[in-house]
Amino acid sequence: MGDLIHPVILCGGSGTRLWPASRECHPKQFIPLAETDRSSFQATALRLADAGVFARPTVITAQDARFIVGEQLAAVGVRADILLEPQRRDSAAAVAVAALYAARSDREALVLILAADHVVGDTEAFVAAARTAAVAARDGHIMTLGITPTGPATAYGYIQPGDPLPGRAGAEGAYAVARFLEKPDAARAAGLIAEGALWNSGYFLFRADVMLDELRAHAPAVLEAAEHALDQASRDLDFVRLDPAAFARAPQISIDYAVMEQTRRSGVLPVRFPWSDIGTWGALWEVSARDAAGNALRGRVAVRETRNSLVHSAGDVLTAVVGLEDVVVVTTPDAVLVTTRDGGGAVKALVEDLRARGEPEADAHRLMYRPWGSYQRIDLGQRFQVKRITVKPGGRLSLQKHYHRAEHWVVVRGTAEVTVDERVTLVHENEAIYLPIGCVHRLVNPGKIPLELIEVQVGSYTGEDDIVRIEDVYGRNAT
Repeated sequence: MGDLIHPVILCGGSGTRLWPASRECHPKQFIPLAETDRSSFQATALRLADAGVFARPTVITAQDARFIVGEQLAAVGVRADILLEPQRRDSAAAVAVAALYAARSDREALVLILAADHVVGDTEAFVAAARTAAVAARDGHIMTLGITPTGPATAYGYIQPGDPLPGRAGAEGAYAVARFLEKPDAARAAGLIAEGALWNSGYFLFRADVMLDELRAHAPAVLEAAEHALDQASRDLDFVRLDPAAFARAPQISIDYAVMEQTRRSGVLPVRFPWSDIGTWGALWEVSARDAAGNALRGRVAVRETRNSLVHSAGDVLTAVVGLEDVVVVTTPDAVLVTTRDGGGAVKALVEDLRARGEPEADAHRLMYRPWGSYQRIDLGQRFQVKRITVKPGGRLSLQKHYHRAEHWVVVRGTAEVTVDERVTLVHENEAIYLPIGCVHRLVNPGKIPLELIEVQVGSYTGEDDIVRIEDVYGRNAT
């Protein structure tokens, strides 16, 4: 029975309330928002660096995010086990997989569930809280960290503490949970705070065997699906792929509904460290550094006679705001959002409207990340598209063909190894190669520096779904 806490970072979600910076293809947990030099996912991983408290972390994420997870962990020097969900099934299935995975090495392993997109303002206080909650968890309680509210927030669920938990010394200040409460309106939130209620952080700490017992009692279908998905999982490079058919059978339900509101073993530890789930642009303004006028500014921005506002400019776009108060202005190379600071909750509905209209900006950036590098759309017309493609050293695009377009590649930096049908050619800087419709082709960067090229597509259809993958080293399915 080990003493270390086994942290599990849940790294799903699309963060559409922070559109247009956060999108389905590159959600908020991977974007530097609250910090300029790292994402909230990286900050979460670094928060677990104390090897005397935490074991090697596990990350549960979507298949499409596996390479950016690996790259961002490597960039901050963190090694982790990475488990891939074939589809979103909400948090109960992920927690079940986490408990099962930890129990393989120790049935009574202490497991800490964390979200990848939260901001914690005091790492030492967070670690101290985890150690205190671990004492109560060792006694068989499923512990939640309850955030002491700073105001009547309506975006969070609340927890009403009950009687103090009995147990060993070291768990002082922990309580049984009297009840969990849904997100209230402002008046009800104020009343709950007056009664001593806490924000539900979504951080859970428990013994693996205890959580498995509670899942078996209250959500057996979730546990059964998770067991089969893990038993039939396959290893792909540095990742563990959960079995798609088994995982799909898990009911889509949160761990709060599935277990926490049903169990009699729940406990809560009140904590006071600064915390936010950065759920909206207004929430990001709350945790951001602000100037004397109350403005949170990021990127190439200029403001005048503007107060208590958030102005966020991504890329090279200069964003100027004059004479406004309590607003959010966000610009990216392909979209602009203007809203009130308190109106950010409607952004998710806006994104749904954009999807219904078929607007590609709802989910995709102009700059798209791939396991081999990235591409950025430069221009798009009725029968053509122009992209800038960057391939990392050693990166290999899939062996593929297109039915509706030909392509011209011009190398502007580095050297490209290009396969066209049976012929392999090295293409150097300021050289070009033509790929006719239907040819089987592949692009590889054999060099030591990033390969950059301009791709011009010409044809009746230039969508990303006109790709037939014949072979792919990154395990992506044929399209």
